[in-house]
Amino acid sequence: MQVSITGHHVEVTEALKAYVEEKIGKIKRHFDNVVDVHVILTVEKLEQKAEAAVQVSGAKLYAEDVQEDMYAAIDNMVDKLDRQIVKHKEKSQNHR
Repeated sequence: MQVSITGHHVEVTEALKAYVEEKIGKIKRHFDNVVDVHVILTVEKLEQKAEAAVQVSGAKLYAEDVQEDMYAAIDNMVDKLDRQIVKHKEKSQNHR
């Protein structure tokens, strides 16, 4: 699984990078066929935005979240991605 993290108007520190990689590891636990993850962290005035595009076998999933705290935005974004991956996994295993 390849994880790339970029920042728009924000410096991606080692602590921020480690936090994102730790949270993205949660996705790997549910679905092994994750190929590529691209995370973009953006700051615009008072809004902290985290968005991610995940390439899995058979689909490309996207989630974003805007909060006042970057860590809260990352948490909510990963939760949204997690739900999407579980749903994708159930669809791929539930075909007749």
